Amino acid sequence: MKLWKNILIWCLPVVLAVFSLSIGRFDVSFFTALDIVLAQIFPIEPYWTPMQESVILNLRLPRILLALLIGAGLSIAGASFQGMFGNPLVSADILGVAAGAGFGAALGILLFGHNFLANILALIFGLVAIGFAYMISGAGKNLPIFMLVLGGVITSALFQALVSLVKFLADPEEKLPAITYWLMGSLGTASYRDLLVSGPLIIVGMIVLISVRWRLNLLTLPEDEAKSLGISVAKLRWTIILSATLITAAAVSAAGIVGWIGLVIPHICRMLGGNNNRIVLPLCVAIGGSYLLLIDNLARSLTAAEIPLSILTAIIGAPFFAFLLRRTGGKWA
Repeated sequence: MKLWKNILIWCLPVVLAVFSLSIGRFDVSFFTALDIVLAQIFPIEPYWTPMQESVILNLRLPRILLALLIGAGLSIAGASFQGMFGNPLVSADILGVAAGAGFGAALGILLFGHNFLANILALIFGLVAIGFAYMISGAGKNLPIFMLVLGGVITSALFQALVSLVKFLADPEEKLPAITYWLMGSLGTASYRDLLVSGPLIIVGMIVLISVRWRLNLLTLPEDEAKSLGISVAKLRWTIILSATLITAAAVSAAGIVGWIGLVIPHICRMLGGNNNRIVLPLCVAIGGSYLLLIDNLARSLTAAEIPLSILTAIIGAPFFAFLLRRTGGKWA
């Protein structure tokens, strides 16, 4: 990829983040919002109100940072799973992690209300889901990959049924709307606490996946050939699975279930950088983060009420896949 394209792509999330500071129902001009942030580093004389400062620093800034992290994390997790399974239709929630986290959050909202405990339960049950999928598929070091996928399908179906049970038991006046809205994905309650809990997990998972991106290309080879090149196939697969699972569980615990990002963004990155995962995975960080931030800006500015993220990602993602199908004739990028 040409240098100017790389520079443009990596500048995109920075530019979007800066402009996003001034987007919202509470009016704060672009330069005022920028000065409020810069004043935390440089000695700038305040000319803004305390309310404006609180909106920028306590509401919009953590929301922007979380959108960038979650978008990047889900994209790189989806691309890694697509590379590992050799299937372009795979997404980050293939092993039932999102369904498990969704159940954890729904249970937390039912028992404790929409607070920090619901986020923690979402994270815990997201990680429990992958262990459950592993046990169902038949634990073993050389477990066939298709058995793990089947275990993920069963796990996802089970946790979706449990989510339906929680919704059936929930108070229809208060708890049920909160559960339903959360399951559609939102960054409306994003805070620095969410960043401190989910952020490090997403970052660690992304670092691991980026560090193995060269070896990820070798998983497209027959297993015997990959082993002859010195690759421990089983170890590499589990490294990818655990890292992508950690990212997905952390992302869902902070923002709910946000669909299509781990499916759409890897294809866009392959259209820009080819099929080499060494290039695709870093591109997913920049483009995925920018994409979710753009979606979140639309979600909080298009209407008076905030639109759930998964509605917008599906409205954009489904037509994109239809376009890609017609363009490639079924031969996916």
